[in-house]
Amino acid sequence: MQQHIIRPRGTPPARAGRPQRLARRALPLALCALGLGAATAAQAFEYGPFSLTGFAKVSVGRVSNGCEGCQRDPLAGRHFIWADDIVYGRKYGGLNTDSVQFQPTLGVKFDLPQGFTLSGAYSQRLRDGKPDLPGVVYERSATLKHEYYGTLQIGNFLSRGWNRADFPYASDVGQTAFSDSGAAYGILTKAVRYTSRELFVADGNLVLEATYDQGDTNFKRNKPQLFEVWALWARGPLVVEAVAQAAENGPPAAFAKAPFTGLTPFPERDDVQLNGSSQGMFMMLAKYQIGTAYEVSGGLRFNRWSGSYAVPLTTGSEAQWNSPFNVDWGGFDANGVPNPGYSARSVDLMLGLRKYINPKWVGYTGLTYLGKASTKNPSERGQNNSALFVSLGARYNVGGGLSVSGSVNAVAYGRKGLAPLSMPANDAFSNVDSRIANRGNWVAFEANYQF
Repeated sequence: MQQHIIRPRGTPPARAGRPQRLARRALPLALCALGLGAATAAQAFEYGPFSLTGFAKVSVGRVSNGCEGCQRDPLAGRHFIWADDIVYGRKYGGLNTDSVQFQPTLGVKFDLPQGFTLSGAYSQRLRDGKPDLPGVVYERSATLKHEYYGTLQIGNFLSRGWNRADFPYASDVGQTAFSDSGAAYGILTKAVRYTSRELFVADGNLVLEATYDQGDTNFKRNKPQLFEVWALWARGPLVVEAVAQAAENGPPAAFAKAPFTGLTPFPERDDVQLNGSSQGMFMMLAKYQIGTAYEVSGGLRFNRWSGSYAVPLTTGSEAQWNSPFNVDWGGFDANGVPNPGYSARSVDLMLGLRKYINPKWVGYTGLTYLGKASTKNPSERGQNNSALFVSLGARYNVGGGLSVSGSVNAVAYGRKGLAPLSMPANDAFSNVDSRIANRGNWVAFEANYQF
């Protein structure tokens, strides 16, 4: 996720749930949940060529080994050395979390001659009443589609590197720790995409896709560019997908929802002061339906980062910095340049199992392993840590677009210290900070209404 740092401040990625005193939020959450329940008969709103769809989600939880406000500088991104410090003597233990998300999508669609359709969409996600990713819109695009010639899309929309891993894989088995981590970018900002029609290959259906994003075009020296290819092949109960993404001069990050823009938010000032960076990933995803009762799924992802030197862009006590990644703070490269960023590679894994109990109930269990990273950085920045997330839960389809779910979850870090490089924050996805405890667990309950 793009970060613009005013020392000692930054913009951390969104967490799994904001720690709160549950009593302060009980009434708003209850009213929202009642509203969801009352709306179970609602459907998508359509008027002529226009449509309104989306979802509203309420989540509450209780986590062990949580610590509210334990980081001395709570706003600093994890790759700044001043973000490492913990407040001395702060107690940790049981912690309540809650979150309210709402994402409407306004669409329009026109039928054109010769079998073409033209559509457009605008969508934004709000979390607790504020944009989920400040300054970023989830979708603002136009799409031209033909049954034979395929689909052409331009504008601002989601990458396959994030949204395919998220749904229908990770979110189905409680493992957003897999879909939201790693070296992919999730929101493309100035992109063009071509998707082929379905092709019949090897007794199955094949779809191919290529995407290009130019990011923030105000950068003239460190021009951003992102390439992504996606392939899906399905035959009977088996679905196999592959996604490859290669990006240059985006904001260095290990957050798969991150928008692809530029090295910083200020190209006119910073372009000449910075050198480029790059990152990318290759991911395989698969699902297999076993009869009508079970579904197994899995994902394997290979991440790479070039690293990013830490560079002060302004001077003074409130100096502004770029977005560094995997830095040897206080060290020097072979040319004597301070605070060098080092390249790194890592591998992440996800496994899931779903049990269709009856038409209303689905049980699931999932596992994510975020591996250690290989790097030549002499400083410990999380490369020698790993994380194992597990989840066991069930989802009930109330009907009319409303579902409710509950889960028990746990995380175990390989060691106490900085989180694995594949994580965007030291307490991401669980609110269990790896610097405070090497393991923790939590329970979560959710009501999700789709319209």
